[in-house]
Amino acid sequence: MSASVLYDAPGPRAKALNWVYSGVALVVFGYLAWLIYSKFEETGQWESEKWTPFLDADVWNNLLIPGLIGTLSAFAVGSVLALAFGFVFAVGRLSDLKIISIPCAVVVEFFRAIPMLLLMFFIYFMQPSLGITPTSIFWAVVIGLTLYNGSVIAEIIRAGVNALPKGQREAGFAIGLTRAQVMRTILLPQAVRSMLPAIIAQLVVLLKDTALGYVLGYSELLAQVKQLDGNFHNLIPAAIVVAVIYIILNTILGLVANWIEARTRRVGHTAAPVGHAGAVDPVAAEADLVAKGNATPSNPGPL
Repeated sequence: MSASVLYDAPGPRAKALNWVYSGVALVVFGYLAWLIYSKFEETGQWESEKWTPFLDADVWNNLLIPGLIGTLSAFAVGSVLALAFGFVFAVGRLSDLKIISIPCAVVVEFFRAIPMLLLMFFIYFMQPSLGITPTSIFWAVVIGLTLYNGSVIAEIIRAGVNALPKGQREAGFAIGLTRAQVMRTILLPQAVRSMLPAIIAQLVVLLKDTALGYVLGYSELLAQVKQLDGNFHNLIPAAIVVAVIYIILNTILGLVANWIEARTRRVGHTAAPVGHAGAVDPVAAEADLVAKGNATPSNPGPL
């Protein structure tokens, strides 16, 4: 085994200890799995009649698929709005104008500090006082997801911009770009690319947080678990099936994130090394401009 930059290659004794630790962990995991299985077996959760409803097309058409659509609808709208919210308030917090950056900071910190379920409750029960009737559970869930996750995304983007070398900003100013142009064309693209894993991770959190709509009565996947348990008395099998659906959705989202990251890595451009094909000789370029009358020599020599 070759050495790593983080740690030395284990010797014979360390290898033996690693095998022992792995064996102990495997035994403990196997015991816990058997314990959970046996407890469910005692309550009859593995009986076939509790699982056969999931082979019925009506169960999927009337319960699981509508719940899946509800979850994906809240996720789709909430993620788009959260990304827009995050970009706007990240740029606002990065503004040099205190009249913009301070209010944006207050908004972001305020919504990050409030539990999301409390936000959903507040938005839902505030609708009648605003003259919105009938009240919409969907928008209460979506706006709550937007405000909280958008605030977190704003901090992720701001951290990505602040992590960039200061020379990036200074180079933009040196070539005559305005602050808005530097932010839009230089800083934000690099920050988003570097922070893409963290942004996608927050979208995964947003997807799972749609389950909080269950408390308000929103028809999503978690709410269907209660419906299945009420009809077939199979709470554990229903929870397992819904958990598998969530795992599949999050896996797909992770694969999409990997594809986007690989694609942005391929389309990234860097300057060609000197002496390689595509490299520009600055002396030859200046001589060409002088010959065409578009520039004066930078070192004209003695007069």
